[in-house]
Amino acid sequence: MLKFVVLGIATLAFVGTAAAADLPRPQPVAAAAPVGKAPIGKYPVGKSPVGKYPVAAPAPLVTKG
Repeated sequence: MLKFVVLGIATLAFVGTAAAADLPRPQPVAAAAPVGKAPIGKYPVGKSPVGKYPVAAPAPLVTKG
């Protein structure tokens, strides 16, 4: 009998935890982006160009036959 009581309490605890996890929570308000200004820290200085191969490409693999 004690096993059934413990099993019932554990089941209710899991159901209660799952129900509490589904409750909506207030989200932080997103700030509006400034118009006409570049985002700070996002300018690709020192990064390789997008869509280009690296300058120092690996040498081709040559095998003796």
